[in-house]
Amino acid sequence: MRTLVLPALLLPALLLPALLLALTCPTSIPAQTAHTFKAEGSQFTLDGKPFRIISGEMHYARIPRAYWRDRLRKARAMGLNTVTTYVFWNVHEPRPGTFDFSGNYDVAEFIREAQQEGLYVILRPGPYACAEWEFGGFPAWLLKDRTAVVRSLDPKFMTPATRWLKRLGQELAPLQLANGGPIVLIQVENEYGSFSGNNPDDRAYMEATRQALLDAGFNKTQLYTADGPEPERIAAGSLPDLPVGINFGGEDPAAAEKAFALLNQSRPTGPRFNSEFWDGWFQHWGAPYTHTSTANQAANLDYMLSHGYSVSVYMFHGGTSFGWMNGANSANDKPTFEPDVSSYDYDSPLDESGRPTPKFTLFRDLITKATGITPPPVPATPAPITVPAFPLTESVPLWSTLPQPVSSPAPLSMEDLDQSYGYILYRTRLAAPVSGALVLDALHDYAQVYLNGVLAGTLDRRSTGSSPAQTSLSLDSTKPNTQLDILVENSGRINFSKYIRGERKGITTSVSLAGHPLTGWQIFTLPMEKPAALPFTAKPCTGPCFSRATFNIAKPGDTFLDTSALGKGQLWINGFNLGRFWKGGPQKTLYLPAPLLKSGANEIVVFDLNTTPSRTLGGLASPQLGK
Repeated sequence: MRTLVLPALLLPALLLPALLLALTCPTSIPAQTAHTFKAEGSQFTLDGKPFRIISGEMHYARIPRAYWRDRLRKARAMGLNTVTTYVFWNVHEPRPGTFDFSGNYDVAEFIREAQQEGLYVILRPGPYACAEWEFGGFPAWLLKDRTAVVRSLDPKFMTPATRWLKRLGQELAPLQLANGGPIVLIQVENEYGSFSGNNPDDRAYMEATRQALLDAGFNKTQLYTADGPEPERIAAGSLPDLPVGINFGGEDPAAAEKAFALLNQSRPTGPRFNSEFWDGWFQHWGAPYTHTSTANQAANLDYMLSHGYSVSVYMFHGGTSFGWMNGANSANDKPTFEPDVSSYDYDSPLDESGRPTPKFTLFRDLITKATGITPPPVPATPAPITVPAFPLTESVPLWSTLPQPVSSPAPLSMEDLDQSYGYILYRTRLAAPVSGALVLDALHDYAQVYLNGVLAGTLDRRSTGSSPAQTSLSLDSTKPNTQLDILVENSGRINFSKYIRGERKGITTSVSLAGHPLTGWQIFTLPMEKPAALPFTAKPCTGPCFSRATFNIAKPGDTFLDTSALGKGQLWINGFNLGRFWKGGPQKTLYLPAPLLKSGANEIVVFDLNTTPSRTLGGLASPQLGK
């Protein structure tokens, strides 16, 4: 293993060997003289002494920037000495060569604040993230070239990925421990052994990704890989000279013991590191809420802590997949599609709004018992507010807001038209009456079909192993020159499995009716970037409409917007894209953080595919996530 020369941290506790395993950090960790940090034997070491990582994952883009420090302080208060975060390429490079590290995407500031709060950082730069995040963090424009193969040695992927990592290095390489920052570990790719299928190019791809990280300046920090504990996954997704982290969940009370026994088959030596300890799970639209066992998770955490292993709790605080950023799940062996809800509460120790749960207290007690160190007090959390129900008083039909269309003989995908998120509308004319099956070949993902403006039916890509997607709809067009509209929602790109490589959105191949292909399309891109600027009126609206209202509050506070009266769509608050709603649940509220509100008037805009008159919204004091 390579030895890294690192600048010192002002940690008087390092003089106490008993404290090294817990590594409880002071209020901040400024740099001084050099230290060494490396993987050595069965553990990580700092200056040759055992260093145990007790980390928790949280993602800067899922937490309002104004709350970063609060969440970091609560991480310390649970007894953590480190935080782990992915970097999401898609939010930082929304268009090729255009980068954004401002506001909530200022990942360097998030890491600096972690250091100021006495926390080390594990960085997961990818370029692939997973994380139930849209397209696993890849930017959608990678799919414009239909021959490009993401997560491979294809130059059409590796060239932009290498460029991206180099740009990220400008932001974050100065924050490596060797340069005075808090970054102690950096992951190479992510769970590649769960993706690759053990192909001959696996090692070459992983080596190329490592080299891209080194060339980007991430060359002063211990690198590692992470995957499931099974030997075949480690073989496909690891590099022989790097330590391996293993990822698993705690639903089986003996999961940790079994996972590390598997790791021993592949890596009898090396740090014992659970790089993702799944302490909850994510939720899908239309599926029952996934409950997890706190008691079984605690048993596994206790096992790892009592054995001196390093661990990163996934998630410590899940937060929210704001806007369009939820991902979708798919099996590896068959093309299923299960889009995730906007909430990433994850049943974490800190809930979606940053409030400690009973799991927080239990984990805190286990960490305190294992380390002998009492963590700082838990910061107080302001009480949420309620917002009395208010009507959506203004509206405008979607049909009145359409941009100029693009003409095409065949349907084009969103990516073909340089669109990443939102909706897309396909329009053509049926010259003569016709009846039969309307078939959308590779619909991605949800479509409402209209004949002369009247809803004729719905198609839905959602599927599981036992429930297939809807791909066809029986149509009866009785009039000549009928206008056919197909309004398609991008419900979130798959973030896991080999099927990410085909995640173009819209109608991705063709449309046929009664066995005959339909051509002559007018295509309207609907990214819905500034809906508040639309021409709203007081006239009632039904069907796919934008609605607007203003409500007043005396003082901002966290609240939970009750969306149970809405159908399916998207919601903005004061111009910020808060997230998706869908009447089928399980999520029935949208978390509205106080920093997005202001004293006095606040503007809310709703796009609903199924608008009905006389609807109201209000803010609740607690979330309704289907639990």
